[in-house]
Amino acid sequence: MKIVEIEKLTKKFEGKIAVDTLDLTIEEGQIFGLLGPNGAGKSTTINILCGLLRKTSGTIKLFGKSQDGNHYASKAKIGLVPQEIALYDELTAVENVRFFAGLYGLRGSELEKAADEALKFVGLKEKEKERLGTFSGGMKRRLNIACAIAHKPSLIIMDEPTVGIDPQSRNYILHSIKKLNQNGATIIYTSHYMEEVEELCDYIAIIDQGKVIAEGSEEELINIVTDVRETQIKISDTANDLTKGLTQIVGVEQVTQDEELLKITSKTEVNVLNQVLAYLLAENVEVLELSQQSLNLETVFLNLTGRTLRD
Repeated sequence: MKIVEIEKLTKKFEGKIAVDTLDLTIEEGQIFGLLGPNGAGKSTTINILCGLLRKTSGTIKLFGKSQDGNHYASKAKIGLVPQEIALYDELTAVENVRFFAGLYGLRGSELEKAADEALKFVGLKEKEKERLGTFSGGMKRRLNIACAIAHKPSLIIMDEPTVGIDPQSRNYILHSIKKLNQNGATIIYTSHYMEEVEELCDYIAIIDQGKVIAEGSEEELINIVTDVRETQIKISDTANDLTKGLTQIVGVEQVTQDEELLKITSKTEVNVLNQVLAYLLAENVEVLELSQQSLNLETVFLNLTGRTLRD
């Protein structure tokens, strides 16, 4: 089932285009990474999805239903974890969760149970009666999540949920996100920490200047940027020229031999390593060290969106 269907979404602010005929589809059960540099249109898109901003044009469907007009039932299935901590310092942890869950219509024993379960889920049950002044940054981030999930939303949008927190809290949050997904929630995840996206997301869209410029799995995005990998092999001293024989292996594009170092460029879709090692063994060449260089998501992101800092 398609949880989110966006077609030609456009948003203008005083003539400036923030989102430009954007198309996006999110399937049920995905952890969907939404990436982009500052000012790319991510937050604007999220705010429109949540009903916090009006679109200029385009169509949005949530859970198969058009969002033209006021569709409270669809919005009630969404939980938003904003980048900025949205909590009330004068309230206790449990009072914060009750307040936000109450906005979704939960009352009485149902509300008490929902707040209790949400606090247990984020590991803050024992702190439920404490006010936020005693909370660390990581605890506030976890409480932020509790407030967003107490009503058991089907779609959870997490906008930079681990900014500025300690490694222990970060690991706890990442584990919690995986558990939420395993329990059936579809998740939209934005972050500038590429290793988090690599760990969590099974599908990724990169937005720039209000448009999706690339999307797919991490491997598919890497293949957009390059279809080759480089293998470096440190070998024992040999007088033999190995380049001619190695270039005969199917998939090998280029070989350079610099004394005891071989650099082999090959197609990513062909695994040449076994054939390369077999050839070296036949030539009585000892392999001392081996490493394969491949692009990661951060390199792909910088290649697609540029390396210049943006305001």
